[in-house]
Amino acid sequence: MAKKKGNRIIIGLECTETGMRTYVTQKNRINTTEKVQLMKYNPRLRKHTLHKEVQRLK
Repeated sequence: MAKKKGNRIIIGLECTETGMRTYVTQKNRINTTEKVQLMKYNPRLRKHTLHKEVQRLK
């Protein structure tokens, strides 16, 4: 049986201040066409910073 290709893709999030890629998440490619930007915790800086979508994984 053929497997249906889903609408969700796996993406990596990179901190805008340090360049660390510490988070991996999913997004729906139909509902969210633009790049994702989230405020996430950066353990190196010990504060919340802006993380942007950088690449598709897998």
